[in-house]
Amino acid sequence: MKGKERITLEREKRDEMVKNIIAYFKNERGEEIGQLAAGLVLDFIMEKLAPEFYNQGVLDSCAYMDERVEDMQSLLL
Repeated sequence: MKGKERITLEREKRDEMVKNIIAYFKNERGEEIGQLAAGLVLDFIMEKLAPEFYNQGVLDSCAYMDERVEDMQSLLL
C-alpha cells in the first residue's frame, strides 16, 4: 500500500477489533479502557502500522506466485 490510501473496515469487523483491544488491555495490562480509547488505538494501528503488514503480504503473495509460475514453466520444458 503506497501513498495515502487508507485501509477501511466494515463496521462489524471494526467493532470486533475494538472489543479485542479492550480485552487485551484488561487481560494483559490490567487496564480498563473504553470504546473511544480502543478506537483511537485501532486508528493508530491502521494508519501507522497496518500499511507495512499489508505491503509485506503483497510482497509475499507475489513471491509465492512467482514460484508457482516457475514450477509451471518447468513442466513445459
